[in-house]
Amino acid sequence: MRTRIIRIFCISMAMIVAMMTISGCWIYSFSGTSIKADVKTINIEPTINKAIKINPVLANLLTEALIDKYKKLTSLEQVSSVGDLNVSVTIESYDVKATSITANEVAAQNRLTITAKVKFVNEKYPEENFEKSFAAYEDYSSERSLDEVEATLCDTIIEKLVEDIFNATVANW
Repeated sequence: MRTRIIRIFCISMAMIVAMMTISGCWIYSFSGTSIKADVKTINIEPTINKAIKINPVLANLLTEALIDKYKKLTSLEQVSSVGDLNVSVTIESYDVKATSITANEVAAQNRLTITAKVKFVNEKYPEENFEKSFAAYEDYSSERSLDEVEATLCDTIIEKLVEDIFNATVANW
């Protein structure tokens, strides 16, 4: 019985290796990325902040979070000029709006929303290029000022934006 299990396991592993060899030009990692084998470098340009309301550290935080994500989950080398993959991000809006109103017509909750436009260029496979906007938000109690909660909200929103951008660029989700 044990020999049979080992034999089935070995056959399964051989089939997996054969399929990976046949498909050859793709690399799949357990981080969920599917990057073609000849794609080696990435250039993440500094984020530009064009929002009307400016958080002075937001652009830098977003850029650093993106660089960290690609470093941790891919083997792509970060370059400062044109890479095989190129990501440029522009923060288009940074808005606070009331989301729920009390009976006294006072905001009970507010929502901070950040919208970022991403231009992705794959120099080796231009059919994968895109330009689109991503938005993420966090709600907070109107009993607190934006100044009190802004740093925490921005960290959470940046995390969401980075995940969405990463998935759209190299995870093919």
